[in-house]
Amino acid sequence: MARQPRLTVPGYPHHVIQRGNNRQPIVLDDADRLRLLALLAEHAPRCKVALHAYVLMDNHFHLLATPETPDGLPQLMQAVGRSYVRYFNNRHGRSGTLWEGRYKSALIETDRYLLACMVYIDLNPVRAGMVAEPAQYPWSSHRHCIGQGVDKLVTPHALLWNLGNTPFSREAAYRELVQAGVSPQQQEALTHTALTGWALGSEPFLKALQEGTTRRIAPGKRGRPRLPDRPDTPGL
Repeated sequence: MARQPRLTVPGYPHHVIQRGNNRQPIVLDDADRLRLLALLAEHAPRCKVALHAYVLMDNHFHLLATPETPDGLPQLMQAVGRSYVRYFNNRHGRSGTLWEGRYKSALIETDRYLLACMVYIDLNPVRAGMVAEPAQYPWSSHRHCIGQGVDKLVTPHALLWNLGNTPFSREAAYRELVQAGVSPQQQEALTHTALTGWALGSEPFLKALQEGTTRRIAPGKRGRPRLPDRPDTPGL
């Protein structure tokens, strides 16, 4: 069965996951992490992609990004992926692939899931047991969003600005969102849709989105279709 094309729509946020091949490390030290971030910072503006949140883990990374064009996000991931593999292989004396196939991504409904996705991304190092608090982890956008640093890679989304009228109030409000965390249902939905490529949102959102594309954006309902009711038949 041919794999379906990725769903990439300009103006919508996309949750992106790129894993290392066989869950192997994609970074071995801070120099690797700095190089990967530098490539994202170099190519995101060229590809007209706004990065709202990110986290670099040892064997994968997450992005929350909004492309301006249909090809912007694929172009960004291709440019960063190829350049980083060349760098990584040359530096560490290895050859062959680094990534686990194509990157995974899901288009998400902005109002319903964007902030939840940011929190989900920020809490990755905590869920992995690497730190007790997300602010203790230096390789994510979290510290920028709570006012503990300046990260030129990050383009704050309008929903983040709407959290308060001043930087202090916005940062405090976002800090509270992270402390509250995401529900198990949200976590499952964000993970599942990113790995499967389905869009994430309410039924009206998905219906409207489907009307604009021939590519299926959500899985079909399970089970056999229900037969129409038949009139009662005596003796049966």
